[in-house]
Amino acid sequence: MDGRGKEVTYVLATRGEAGIDTLAPDVCGPLREREQRDSAAVVGVDTVEFLDHRDGVIEYGLGLRRDIAASIRRHRPELVITLNHRDTWGGFPGAPWNTPDHLAVGRATLDAAADAGNRWIFPELTDQGLAPGTASAGSPSPPPAPPPTPSTPPPAWTAPSAPSSATAPTSRPSRTRTRRSTSATS
Repeated sequence: MDGRGKEVTYVLATRGEAGIDTLAPDVCGPLREREQRDSAAVVGVDTVEFLDHRDGVIEYGLGLRRDIAASIRRHRPELVITLNHRDTWGGFPGAPWNTPDHLAVGRATLDAAADAGNRWIFPELTDQGLAPGTASAGSPSPPPAPPPTPSTPPPAWTAPSAPSSATAPTSRPSRTRTRRSTSATS
């Protein structure tokens, strides 16, 4: 719980095993997984799920969409938040290119959010006990959060805006985050 009645789950497509050039994947993967779990705990996230796709070589396709849709059905979020799925890291000339993994996972997440609510797409998930459900996703410009009131405290943090001189971040495990209200029944 985040202290405001919200349950947050991190779903990561990889364990980040190819993310540090100076570490072999069998050393890097467990290290990156531990970093993710420790970081999640710091911000109050109890559940971190890894989909175990191979870091650095993820391809958009049905398998990736199915795995993400299964996770969405399993966790039943009200809202799905994904990483940058655009070609570049900014809307300015000369913006650095995004990574192939981020493109694939981000785009597959947008599709999987819809797939998760359609019983005819990946019917085997229903057979596995993962009933269809829906979540909000896909807004190119989400509305701003409402201003805090005495009954709703301000957010614990806000994401900083990237300056126009920002460069692409170092390789990180591809991830999606899901959020659901503890009182949600969908």
